[in-house]
Amino acid sequence: MKQRIVICTGGSLGPWALNHINEEDILIGADSGARFLIEQGYWPEIAIGDFDSVSPEEMEQIRDRSHRTIECDPIDKNYTDTEMAFRLALDMKPACILLLGALGSRFDHSLSNIHLLNLALESGIEAMVIDSNNCIRLINDTTTITPSQYKQVSLLPLSLEVSGITLTGFQYPLRNATIKIGESIGISNVLLEEQGTIELKQGHLLVIQSSD
Repeated sequence: MKQRIVICTGGSLGPWALNHINEEDILIGADSGARFLIEQGYWPEIAIGDFDSVSPEEMEQIRDRSHRTIECDPIDKNYTDTEMAFRLALDMKPACILLLGALGSRFDHSLSNIHLLNLALESGIEAMVIDSNNCIRLINDTTTITPSQYKQVSLLPLSLEVSGITLTGFQYPLRNATIKIGESIGISNVLLEEQGTIELKQGHLLVIQSSD
């Protein structure tokens, strides 16, 4: 049975993140995300990154309490620490990847991390970016939404346009609609039924479930 991989990385992390970690998950810590996992009593399966956000003492603890540590030069690398962790997770072919700590004060990093969902979609692996107020997925096929702590559901195209969008079970339904990048018609919908369905014919669509 394929397992789920949970990646903790160096953005905004807190007690909320622990609610998304299960005992059977494979844990990967990217940079200071590894420190967070260890501080919470976890032993990461893999710690990866340049670790420029941790002290020498914390680095020693990461080496001691991770099953495997992959260190790289902070200058001579092609990917961010989060992308290195994400690509490593994809190579392990899990059932699902959960990315925690991927959003924060650095908007460039946050946006880049959301774009990583495209790598998972191309690999046929379910993936989500989650923080204390958001759950973000990228879809290119029919998807169902169920009630959760996130009350709003927003749809934003990641491709230039997404066509053939049909929504059922939502307050604001759509039928065979097209949303082009830069348009906000898909913002802040609300699920009314026990299950909502998002259908689309072409394109890549971000599904963002949010709470205030």
